[in-house]
Parts: sequence; C-alpha cells; structure tokens
Amino acid sequence: MISLIARIGRFTLEQAAGMGRMFLFLFSAFAWVFRPPPRIRLIIYHVRSIGVDSLSVVLLSGVFTGMVMGLQGYYSLRKFDAESFLGTAVALGLLRELGPVLSAFMVTGRTGSAMAAEIGSMKVTEQIDALYSMAINPIQYLVSPRIIAGLISMPLLTAIFDVVGIYGAYLIGVGLLGVSSGSYFAGMESSVVFHDVWSGLLKSVSFGLIITWICCYKGFNAPPMATGVGQATTESVVLCFVLILVWDYFMTSIML
Repeated sequence: MISLIARIGRFTLEQAAGMGRMFLFLFSAFAWVFRPPPRIRLIIYHVRSIGVDSLSVVLLSGVFTGMVMGLQGYYSLRKFDAESFLGTAVALGLLRELGPVLSAFMVTGRTGSAMAAEIGSMKVTEQIDALYSMAINPIQYLVSPRIIAGLISMPLLTAIFDVVGIYGAYLIGVGLLGVSSGSYFAGMESSVVFHDVWSGLLKSVSFGLIITWICCYKGFNAPPMATGVGQATTESVVLCFVLILVWDYFMTSIML
C-alpha cells in the first residue's frame, strides 16, 4: 500500500514538474520576442509555412464539412418543418465550434507534426548546440517566430474555413435540396451576432498558441536517440488534439 502511494506521488510530482517546464518554456519564448534582433523574416517564413501551406487542406476540409452540415442539418430540421433555419444552424455551428476546432486539427496534422519533427531532428543532430556555440539563442531563433506565426495564421485560416464551410452548406442546401436562398442568408443575418464571430476567432488564436507551443516543446526536448524524433512527433500531435478539445470546452463555458 505504501509503495502504491509512493508511486502515485512520484508520478504526480513528475507531471507537475513537466507542466512547470512547459510553462517556463512558453514564458521564455514570449520574453525573447521583444529582445533584439527582431526576427521579422523568420516570422514571415513561418506564417507561410503554417498558414499558406495549410490553406489547401483547410479549404478542402472546410467545404466538405459545410456540405455534411448542410445535408445533415436539412434532414434534421425537416422533421420540425424548420428548413429555413439551415443557414443559421450551419453558421453558428461553424463560427462557434467546428471552424476553430477542425482548422486547428488540420494545422496540427499538417504543420504541427512537421514542426516537432524538424526541431527534434535538429536536437538529435546537435544543431541546437551549434546555435549556442554561435551565440544564437535557439528559443529566439526556432521557437518565438513559430509561436507568433501561429497566433497570426490560425485566425485567418479559421475565417477561411468558416466562409468556405458556409458556402459548402449553401451548395447542398440551396442548390441540391431546394432550400430558399433568401431564407438561408436572412436567418443567418438575423441570428449571428458579432460575439459569435469574435468567440470563434479568439478560440483560434488560443489554438494557434497551443499547437506551436506543444510542438516546439516536444521537438526541443526530443530524446537523443534514433526513435526520439518519431516519439516526440507522436506525443506532440496527440497532446495537441487533447488540449484543443479540453481548452475548447473551457472557453465555450466561459464565453457563453
């Protein structure tokens, strides 16, 4: 019994220490943002890597998500003779929940895993140690630009996902199933308020921080062995998915 309690206590202390290291890593990354020299070119490069290179998968997933929502929403609302509310249901579902969460999932799978693998490979091959020897702080050079780029890119990708999803549902609901085009957009205009848009974009900003923070941390602390990079990549993607869902619940409960 005593050994079981000791193991539980040791596990709890290890997890608490790990969380502390992660938050110190994040604070250090933000602190280095405001120290010279500014890394504007690196920020622009990573905005392209995180945002522009993920645009195709976000567009594709957005349009099919909207089409599925239009199809399912129509047959669900038809049971209550409320097909005219299809635009409202699709817009609120995308703006509040599905847009930020699914776009964050797409970016995690597309860019987050590559981010963890790239930094993990640099750690295993001692390139990070080489940056120290050249008097370049690796957190300022590798981590801070990625975090700023994630904060910039995720709201833009989420906004694109929302718009494409709404028009994907329009194609199915209006073009295929015969819902009135006027009622589709009129219900959306009367029901969607700025708070719905703002809450979704705020979620996307926090998701961008979570993705870049976790993936950079896992890559930066990858075990120095042959399987270390793969292990760090897997852990970063799984942890990002879980934290996105958990944080989405907390933000939804706060902003309702």
